[in-house]
Amino acid sequence: MMEYTRVTTLAEVKDLTIEQLDFLINDEANSIGMLLEHMNSVEKAYQINTFEKREYTEEDIKVLNPGLELGAAAREQIKGKPAEFYLEQLEQTREKTIETFRTLPDNWLFEQTPFWDGELTNNYFKWFHVMEDELNHRGQIRLIKKIMRNS
Repeated sequence: MMEYTRVTTLAEVKDLTIEQLDFLINDEANSIGMLLEHMNSVEKAYQINTFEKREYTEEDIKVLNPGLELGAAAREQIKGKPAEFYLEQLEQTREKTIETFRTLPDNWLFEQTPFWDGELTNNYFKWFHVMEDELNHRGQIRLIKKIMRNS
């Protein structure tokens, strides 16, 4: 499911120009480049949470942001890069995810740890969330592309 989601995301963005990747609908919006950086940061965050089984350090937060949180800092910092930049990041992060999945037993998916608001959550749900986050943002990417065509 994650790989299919990724293939469809890449198909939406692989041929976009820097200007298209940086396009903002308004002053509060996320660009397509920002959303791609966010997808990458989310996956890295879940690698830390589920593979390394630890809390995020200040150094982790520096690496994950501004892509993880987005907002004004991301609008300032995430721009001016070609599609290949984002595609390479996404590919490297996904390779680590898939390689690590291959080493884990199936029962790892059902291991539970405290998560949102301390609720016990299994790794299967956490990685489902990574996929559904990408799906949601791919929908935003499609909307941004339609708006760009009509601008």
